[in-house]
Amino acid sequence: MRRFVWIFLLGGVFGTAFGVVVGFFVFPYVFPPPPAMETLAPEDQTAVVARGTFIHADPNDPIHYGKGRVTVRETLVFLEDDFEVGPGPAFHVYLVPREKIRDSAAVKETMFIDLGKLRAFKGSQKYPIPAGVDLAKYSSVVIWCVQFGVLISPADLEFGA
Repeated sequence: MRRFVWIFLLGGVFGTAFGVVVGFFVFPYVFPPPPAMETLAPEDQTAVVARGTFIHADPNDPIHYGKGRVTVRETLVFLEDDFEVGPGPAFHVYLVPREKIRDSAAVKETMFIDLGKLRAFKGSQKYPIPAGVDLAKYSSVVIWCVQFGVLISPADLEFGA
């Protein structure tokens, strides 16, 4: 009888752990947030500093992808209406001072600016840039998973575009 109780308890613990892990990955697909549809207000219409396009950094990874355009203005980063990333937990938008980011190590090794949590996996969104940031030093915008420390999608910026 004791053996049965131990097996039952052990199965319960492992089953619960497995369920939680699966839930982290399945929840965003089952209950995705609605697409964002933010627009630029008149005060947001500052000069365009740079533009870029999000890419699928690792084609062998079907889960972590991104696409769509990004515009960096003097005061904000604007993800255009064609923006889309695969769903997941705790995604953030980073300004990164490195070019051609294609793996997670390139982000972890540098000083980046966290502009905030991604509000939707699809659609236009705007993120204010803190005052005093020299945008010429930041050549990439990156979507980053804070929870797992994984690169989701980078965008190489073209200045003066």
